[in-house]
This record gives sequence, C-alpha cells and structure tokens, in this order.
Amino acid sequence: MASKRFKGRPLLTEGKRTKKIDARFTEEEYKTILALEQSLGIRKTDLVRTRLLQNAPAVVINAREVITQLDAIGAELGRSGNNINQLARYANILQNKGALSPVVVERFNILFESYLDHQNELEKVLRHIIRLMAR
Repeated sequence: MASKRFKGRPLLTEGKRTKKIDARFTEEEYKTILALEQSLGIRKTDLVRTRLLQNAPAVVINAREVITQLDAIGAELGRSGNNINQLARYANILQNKGALSPVVVERFNILFESYLDHQNELEKVLRHIIRLMAR
C-alpha cells in the first residue's frame, strides 16, 4: 500500500495563531488600511499585527493618568510662581526701607536659578512625552 502524500504547508508545532480579535473601522480608517496594504505589499492582518505589536510596551499609555499628572505639575508650577512673586514683592519692600540683606538677595538668586533650571528640564520632558504620544 502506498503512503499517503500530504499536500500544502507542514503543520505548525509552535507559534500557531489561535486567538482572534475583531475590530471595526470607519470607512476612512479602512481606506487608509487598504492603501497601506497596497503600498507596503502586505496583508491587512500582518499590517495591523505589526503596527499594534511593534514597540507595544512603549506605545501604550494611560492618557487619563498622564493628564492628571500634567494637571498636578501645572498647579505646582503656578504655586511656585506665586511664591516667587510674593518673595520678590517683599524683597522690593525691604529694599525701599533699606533693610534688605545682600545674603538674602544672593540666596534668592540661587534658588530662582535652580527653579528656572527645573522648569527648563520639565519643558524638555514634556516635549519628549508629547512626541511619544504623537506616535
């Protein structure tokens, strides 16, 4: 008796995809996917899989948490700015009375410089976060 010949691709032993996710797209989104499929020459499923899983841990963010944290940072910056304005006003009052110590002025300048450095660093980090969110 002749052995039975198997036709087609050999059966996978590892990496078999058994789970399925259904997704719905708007007409415009679907047209974009079709255009990418044609221009890249890959199937829609491979396109979606690649786009979704490529750098997946870095891409997934909790937008609500980011907004909450940014709001807290903005409030803290506002409070710091108010404190600096109050200190500057008080320093001007002391200066007019001739009671402002040069040590206080020097210390204020050092702290204000540190504040500006922190603010610049925060701006850099926020720009980086915005770039990451735009991906």
